Amino acid sequence: MNRIFIFPLLALLVLSCKTQELYLNVIEPAPVTLPPGVKSAGIVDRSEATKDSRALDAIDKVLTLEGAELDRAGAEECLKGLTEVLSENQRFEKVVRIEEKFPAVTFPGAFPPPLDWTDAERICRENDVDLLFTLEAFDTDTRINYQIVKGGNPKSLLGVLTGTEHRADMQTLVKTAWRIYYPAERLVLDEFPLVHSLNFSASGLTPVIAAAALIDRKEAVKRTGLRAGHIYGERIVPYEITVEREYFVKGTEKFRTAMRKARTGNWDEAAELWKAETTNPGSKIAGRACYNMAIAAEIKGNLELAAEWLRKAYEDYNLRKALKYLRIIENRMNKTELVQIQEQY
Repeated sequence: MNRIFIFPLLALLVLSCKTQELYLNVIEPAPVTLPPGVKSAGIVDRSEATKDSRALDAIDKVLTLEGAELDRAGAEECLKGLTEVLSENQRFEKVVRIEEKFPAVTFPGAFPPPLDWTDAERICRENDVDLLFTLEAFDTDTRINYQIVKGGNPKSLLGVLTGTEHRADMQTLVKTAWRIYYPAERLVLDEFPLVHSLNFSASGLTPVIAAAALIDRKEAVKRTGLRAGHIYGERIVPYEITVEREYFVKGTEKFRTAMRKARTGNWDEAAELWKAETTNPGSKIAGRACYNMAIAAEIKGNLELAAEWLRKAYEDYNLRKALKYLRIIENRMNKTELVQIQEQY
C-alpha cells in the first residue's frame, strides 16, 4: 500500500556541505488498535459525581470559581465531539449515545476505577454494541489572580478622573479522562487523560467591569470540551506526520544534475542518474548512490526496495549512514503493516 505523500513544491530543501534535507508525509498507526470485527460502539458518560463525592465536588466548585453548570456543559460537548467523530468513521455501522447514567466514584479530576465488567457487558448487550467509549471524568480547575494597578494615564469614569485599573487574570484547566471497554474479552483497550489550559485576561476601571469581561469562559470551556471529544475519537484513526530525510548531492556531475531534478520534484530522472553511479568504481560514490536510490524508493512507497539498497550501501560500501536509515525503514515497514491491519476492518 502506497501511503507516502510528497509535495515537491512545498518541500524544504536545505543545502549542507554534501547532503540536502527533504520533508515527506507518512502515515502513522493509530494509538489504539481495535479488535477485528468490531462494527458498533456505545458512548457512556461516567463524569458526573456520585452522591458520596458530590459534597467534595461542591466544595471544589466553590474553591475553584466554577459555575454550577460549567462541568456539565463541558462534558456534554465532549460527548458530542466524540459522537461526531465516531459517526463519521466508516468502520462503525452503528454508534449509540447511551443515556443511562453510570457515575464514577471519584474525587473531581481523578481517573476513576474501571466500570464493572458485569455492567459493561449488560450495557453492550442491551444496546447491541461491541465496544464502550466512556468519558470517565470531566473537571475544570480555575485559578484567578486579581490586582489593582495604580498610576499610568488618568482614565475617566462618569466624569471622575482616576489612575487606578483593576486587572483579572484567570487560568482554567479543562481535564478529561477516557476509556475504551471491550467486554467480549474483558479488556480495557485504552486509558487516556487529556488536559487543556485556557487563559483569560481582562481589565477595567472597577472590579465589576474587570470580572464582567471574563464571562465568555463557559463558551471557551464548551469549545474545549468539543475539541477534546474530537481528539479522543481520532485515537483509533491512522494519522499523517512529516518526517525528514537526507540525500547526497555531491560527488560527481550526475549527483549535481540529480540534485536539480530532485529540487523540482523530478525524482524519476534523478533516480536514473543515481542508479548509473551505483556501479561507480569509487566505493564512496557508489555507496552514496545506493543510499540515494533508497530515498527514491521510499518516496515511491516501495519500502522493501529501499531496504535492499540500504543493505547494499552498508554491506558493500561501508556507508554507516545507510545502517541508521535502514533501521528507520524497517521500523516504517512494521508500522505500515499495522496501518493496513487497522484500515482493514
